[in-house]
Order: sequence, then structure tokens, then C-alpha cells
Amino acid sequence: MGMIKNKDGKDLTEAEEIKKRWREYTEDLYRRDKNIEDSFDSVVNELEPDILRSEVEWALRSTANNKAAGEDGIPAELLKILKDDAVKVMHAICQQIWKTQEWPSDWKKSIYIPIPKKGNAKECSNFRTVALISHASKVMLKILQGRLQQYMERELPDVQAGFRKGRGMRDQIANIPWIIEEAREFQKNIYFCFIDYSKAFDCVDHNKLWHVLGGMGIPSHLVCLLRNLYKDQVATVRTDHGTTDWFKIGKGVWQGCILSPYLFNLYAEHIMRRAGIDESKAGVKISGRNINNLRYADDTTLMAESEEELRSLITKVKEESAKAGLQLNIKKTKIMVTRPIDNWQIEGENVEAVADFIFLGAKITADADCSQEIRRRLLLGRRAMANLDKILKSRDITLATKVHIVKAMVFPIVTYGCESWTIRKAERKKIDAFELWCWRKILRAPWTTRRSNQSILQEIMPDCSLEGRILEAKLKYFGHIMRRQESLEKIMMLGKMEGKRKRGRPRVRWMDGILEVTGSSLKELGTVTTDRELWRGLVHEVTKSRKRLNE
Repeated sequence: MGMIKNKDGKDLTEAEEIKKRWREYTEDLYRRDKNIEDSFDSVVNELEPDILRSEVEWALRSTANNKAAGEDGIPAELLKILKDDAVKVMHAICQQIWKTQEWPSDWKKSIYIPIPKKGNAKECSNFRTVALISHASKVMLKILQGRLQQYMERELPDVQAGFRKGRGMRDQIANIPWIIEEAREFQKNIYFCFIDYSKAFDCVDHNKLWHVLGGMGIPSHLVCLLRNLYKDQVATVRTDHGTTDWFKIGKGVWQGCILSPYLFNLYAEHIMRRAGIDESKAGVKISGRNINNLRYADDTTLMAESEEELRSLITKVKEESAKAGLQLNIKKTKIMVTRPIDNWQIEGENVEAVADFIFLGAKITADADCSQEIRRRLLLGRRAMANLDKILKSRDITLATKVHIVKAMVFPIVTYGCESWTIRKAERKKIDAFELWCWRKILRAPWTTRRSNQSILQEIMPDCSLEGRILEAKLKYFGHIMRRQESLEKIMMLGKMEGKRKRGRPRVRWMDGILEVTGSSLKELGTVTTDRELWRGLVHEVTKSRKRLNE
């Protein structure tokens, strides 16, 4: 983080000027609307049950290690080393906060670290401000999270997968290709809008948030604790030239706080309810449900079966988002349709229509063809190998360690989101070729050395091929979904749309690959997956016997 620009676009090079600019930008970003008055009580009389010692122990255990400390400089490891002494002290502090509903002033201080995003690194707006907060405060925040969990699960619909138990990015990454796959089979056009908010977490209006929480039935005691935590907050920005002066925070939720994603989920749910986005309105009809949005925290995808329906959804969400203080970033908001279209306009503003989109880190195409994403992942894997070049060439590191490094630092990059891939023979060959290229790179045995693939594999002795790992991930995910009684992912995976199939040979579907490798029918697999041990054994048998096509 070096030279930056001021408001007028002039480059700043002096340390004090850079610090002043960072304070100016962040203070303006988090400045509260002057027209909004705080009309809430600072203390409520109806208290929730006292904090248990076991809750403090759980919160301390779950605090992550090797994380930067907040303003107090106390690392999480120190609290854990103190064991019972730390539990006793933290229990007393947390219980006092619980009853008085007042937070220590040090716990209201945060240090913002600017993390660069894509775009011009001289523009402050192209940085994400992540907050460093006290590790001691995280114990209390973790307890609050536990108390809020039941209310959040009750209020949030299944289309919101962000930061929820048993849900994750892979669910939403898989849902969209499954919808497209089904739509193509039954000759339907699906219209998608991938919404991007400008500084979503930073623009949450505090007073509106407290009203939202109260309206959703969150106990007034918990709302009061959250309200007093965000009241009179101050922050500083840490730059390469030192920290800025302290300034007040008037809006937004901390990026880096465990509670922030949960609070934002409820805030976003309020917007959707106000916009009237429910299953009685426009959407994609599949197995009796009408799905019109998929969400992962602030990443929102709207969908419909016609252009008019999607326009209506976008307009409603845009209007209600603006009322809540969130603005759509039209430049990054994209439209994707399962047929070629021209660019769109939303209230006079042009929105780009694309044939593919990077959604939650995975490339989604309008025809649900995974080959582009697989090629992209293999390229990212090659870049990761290049970054590890010095380590992999070192003669001081054993071969076994190098193999472990590749499996831990390269293969996960390649296999990200692989649960949704439909792999054909051509892609399988590319995956096998990439794996053997990695092993040859470690052994310094290029193709010109005329060593056979068998000799390379005998020296490396990998327990499973990379393609086998991908297949294992797909089968485990399939079993995970099948064991759920009722879930959105199960509807997407097994559900059907109304319509007429095309004539001729159908395209290979995701489910076809599962049925082929297991050699079973869907009904048989439904029985097998209910027995975890039996399914685990079948997955192990299938993946370990998987041979590379170029062996």
C-alpha cells in the first residue's frame, strides 16, 4: 500500500498526506446520516438468562489462533494459555457487560487494515477495510452469536446459504448450473441478475438494523447489547506510514467480526421482504417451488423465466436497497441469460449482459458448460506451482514433503467448487495431464527426459489421482444432499421443470456421471446414502480404483 490519490485525483507521496487521505476517506465512508436520530433506550430491564461458564469456555476454545491483535495488543493464544484463570476473569467481565449492557471503551476501538481489491490500487475505494478488534471482545461476541443463532435460523429462508450451519459456497455454486442444466433440457430460457452492492457491509444503517432485529423477534436485551457495542465506536487506519488519528464510526458493521455476516443476513432479508420477493411472485418453477433468488451474504442472484419478471424483481430490490442505505453497483451488476441477448437497461442505466460470470469464485456459464471453469482452475493451479518453484526445486526438502505441499497448496485451488462439475473424457484427460505435470515438476523430469508416466507415479506414489479426488468430493457432496430430508439443494439436484425435451441425444448431465461411476440407479443410491458407513465405503472403493486415462 504505497502512493494513493486524493479526492481530486492528484497523487500523494508524503507520509502525512497519505495518512490524512486515508482518515478522510474512511471517516467519510462510515459517517452517519445527520438527519437520523437515535431514539433507543441504552438499557432494558428484561434480561436474557445469565452467561454460563461453559459458554465462555466454548467461546475461548473456538477463538482462532495466529490472528492479528486489536488495539490492546493481546493475542488469542495468551488467553488460551491462561486456561481456567482466563475463563474466570472473562466470565466475570462478560457477565458484567450482560447485566449493565455497557461495553469497555477499548472493545469499541478497531484498527482498519486496507486490503486491495481489483482495480486501481491508488484509489482508496478499491480497498476493503478489514477491522482488527480485541480478542477478548471476541469471546463476548461469540457468546452473543450463540444466543442469536436460533433466531437467525428461524428468520432466514433456505435461499440464503451464507454463514449458516451445514451450508456453504459450494451449495450456491452448484445450484445455478443445476438450474441451467434443467432449463436447457426442457427448452426454457432463464434470466439471471448477479447483483453487486457498493460497500455493502460498510453502508448498513445502525438505527434501521436495530429496528429490523426487533421486528424479527430478537430479544430486546440482545438488541440493546449490540446497539451499545456500535454506539460511540472509534477507529484508526493502519498504513505503511503508521496509523491515522482516531475518528468516529456512524454506520456499517465490522468486516472481520464474527457477528457481522449474521447481522447483514438479517438486514438483507428485511430488504427482500420489503421488496415482496417471495415464492408467490416471479421466479423459476422447479418441483413445486418458485425460486427467484439465491443468496450468500451480500452476493445476491435474482432469477426469472422472462425478461419482464426479472426487470420487476430488480426494480423492487433496487428501490428497497436504496431505502436501507445500500446502493447497487451497476458497473459490476451483470445479466446472464441462457440464450444470447443484448445489454440491458435498468431505469436508464446500462447493465452488461454476459455469457459467463465469476460467482463466489467459480465461473458459471450460460450453457452450464464446466470445461471453461476446469481450464481456468488448471491455469490457476499452474500459477500456484510457479509461485512454489523455489521450494519445489530445493534439495533441502524431501520428496515426501514436496508432495504434501502440492496436495495442500495446489490441488485445493484446482478442486475449488468441483462438486458441481460435469466432467467429460476431454476434461478428465486435462486433469490427469496437469497432475502428472506437477509430479514431473517436483522430480525435475520434463517430457523430454522420455520417462514414462508409470515410472513417475511409482516414484511419487500418490494415494489417489487428482481426478479421483474430484470424484470423491462429488460423491461425498451427493451423499450429503441425499441424506437431507428437505433442502433447497436436493430440490435443485433432483427436481424437474415443466416443458418438452429436445429431440435427439440428450446432453450429459451432472447426475449421469454419478450414476455411471457408482453403477447404481438413483433409487438404489437413495437407500445406500442413508447408511454413512456403507456410503463411505462405496466412495472409497470407487475413487481408489479410479485409473488415470494416460497411465
